[in-house]
Amino acid sequence: ISFVGQILRYAVAFLLALVQPKAVLVAKLLAVQSQLAVCRHRIQQKKDPRPRFTPGFRVLWVVLSKFLGAWQNYSQLMQPATVKKWHTTGYRLYWRWKSRSGRPTISREMQSLIQKLNGENPLWSAERIRDTLLLLQYENVPCADTIRKYMAKPQSPGKPSMTWLPFLRNHLDVSWAMDFFTVPTIDFKTLYVFVVLDHGRRTVVHWAVTRHPTMDWVVQQLREAMPFGEQPRFLFRDNDSIYGHEVPAFLNRCGIEQVRTAYRSPWQNPYVERFIGTLRRELLDHIIVLRQSDVERLLTEYIDAYYHVSRPHQGMGGDTPVPQEEREPIVGATKLVSIPILGGLHHRYVRLAA
Repeated sequence: ISFVGQILRYAVAFLLALVQPKAVLVAKLLAVQSQLAVCRHRIQQKKDPRPRFTPGFRVLWVVLSKFLGAWQNYSQLMQPATVKKWHTTGYRLYWRWKSRSGRPTISREMQSLIQKLNGENPLWSAERIRDTLLLLQYENVPCADTIRKYMAKPQSPGKPSMTWLPFLRNHLDVSWAMDFFTVPTIDFKTLYVFVVLDHGRRTVVHWAVTRHPTMDWVVQQLREAMPFGEQPRFLFRDNDSIYGHEVPAFLNRCGIEQVRTAYRSPWQNPYVERFIGTLRRELLDHIIVLRQSDVERLLTEYIDAYYHVSRPHQGMGGDTPVPQEEREPIVGATKLVSIPILGGLHHRYVRLAA
């Protein structure tokens, strides 16, 4: 019976082949021949018994799966799901190639302009930057979506906020800063110096030295630094544990809004950190402290006789924290008189008529 069944099957296949178009026969022949070529190559490569399908083989079977009916019956070396996977990969590669150009690139000059406007104005949107460039009559201004591609990504999701530098500049006249720094003594002890700095004129509002700082001591220093009616609106501080809960409570009672910097981010409180660095470079790195009274004497002389009245500040256009008195211009010959400060470590200069 099986023999008769095979004969009938072959006969039906022969009759169908007679009535089928020649293209279908060619497709079936390609399906068989391609798999035979893979098997022949596998026999020749004895070290690798697994069939290796070339890109051309995969493309051929993707095409056959689209135009050859019942193509699954002719795939003997791979599963139909494998052919479908090849088609999906080819589809992805085709559209990646077709959209490889994307949006047209913009010039380096335009990229720099976008980054400059975005860096200086973090609150501006892409549409605002585009309108500004058009207002300045730049040519070939890209659309808002392209501009958004070259804008800096916000650090945190949500509405962008003002950066630290503009915030400090906008509140210089109503903000102070406070901080601690240490001074080692000759007997290997540590002195703690507390500093309160006015951002507006970079003046040292108050400072004090102690061996054992406490919360109550800090509160007392703030009382001395801020007499009635002279307190700032903002007070910058770090997260030192010495402040505890009493210092924030005192500031709240005084109506002062405290601005706490992030942990390990001294750059967020730059003015007082810069003052402490200047104090170390210009004074403390050049002396050996014997006792607390020595530090107090040196700081008094440095701050009152030099830092406030003689040392120019680049951030203030070369001016001093305490404004200089307006003097009439000196006519004729002059001489420069030097006044030693801190034993000659620094000098004050006065220009007098000869």
